[in-house]
Amino acid sequence: MKTGIIFDMDGTLWDSAEEVAASWTEVLKKHPGVKKQLLTKQDLESVMGLTMKDIALRLFPEVSEAEQECIMDECMSYENEYLREHGAYVYDGVEETFQTLIKTYPLYIVSNCQSGYIEAFLDYYDLNRYITDFACYGDNKETKDVNIRLLAERNGLERYIYVGDIQGDYEATCKAGGEFIHAAYGFGNVDGDVIHLNSIRELPDALKCME
Repeated sequence: MKTGIIFDMDGTLWDSAEEVAASWTEVLKKHPGVKKQLLTKQDLESVMGLTMKDIALRLFPEVSEAEQECIMDECMSYENEYLREHGAYVYDGVEETFQTLIKTYPLYIVSNCQSGYIEAFLDYYDLNRYITDFACYGDNKETKDVNIRLLAERNGLERYIYVGDIQGDYEATCKAGGEFIHAAYGFGNVDGDVIHLNSIRELPDALKCME
């Protein structure tokens, strides 16, 4: 049975909230209609895992939908440039865990991020060689459960285990017919009968328990 391990990005592989907040704050200087001109790490953490449309609605409710879309497009574009130049905080043990898992499983990423975000992460930290394929909201405007299924189908996965940090990740995985492991060191709690990781380094042993 071909089994793949699929990772979430934010709160699972890295924490880019501080860097994203800094890049978005620069963009907001060009949009005086937005009340909150200075975004913080906490602001970004509160919307991690949501789609771009929902993030805009949460952070910029006072402007029109058209302007929300414009702001988000500008933020996403500049954010990718910023992360390619500065990187972000990668959780301890990510590459070492990839090195261990790749001997047994193909590895993937599915995120609700914009196009180019996953690539910025993989390129900055030279991790492309570990990841077989990825999918994101920005590429097809599909929800996470749909993208998990699409990725599984195009890679011929008969079993897929998603590693994510928030309740929405768990619910999307269930909807997609996958299995779930909680990155409890990330941004959120999960209400479900799942394995909880205090560090990504615990993942190889957790997977052995699921064999």
